[in-house]
Amino acid sequence: MPTTKTNTRTRPRKPGRAKPRVWNLRLYVAGQTPKSLRAFANLKVLCEEHLKGRYRIEVIDLMENPQLARGDQIIAIPALVRRLPQPVRKIIGDLSNTARVLVGLNLRKVD
Repeated sequence: MPTTKTNTRTRPRKPGRAKPRVWNLRLYVAGQTPKSLRAFANLKVLCEEHLKGRYRIEVIDLMENPQLARGDQIIAIPALVRRLPQPVRKIIGDLSNTARVLVGLNLRKVD
């Protein structure tokens, strides 16, 4: 009897059973300036509303570790880098324009 293999990539997923993707976000700041604190607060609110339970925020203070800016090619701060899911995306500023941040992170399509 011939053996058949099931291709798991073409098998339809059951509704509600998809494994949630974890979003890996890096927020680059320079100390605890008002703009840096505002960027973190705005990011936290956005993540809780749109990615609840599916995100990880890593805050990198370039005052303490300036060499870390090179890896993600950071030229302005605060800067948000979405490392996962791919592709990498970058947003500069305090993240106060929610609609623009959602489009930048590819959580919402351009209106």
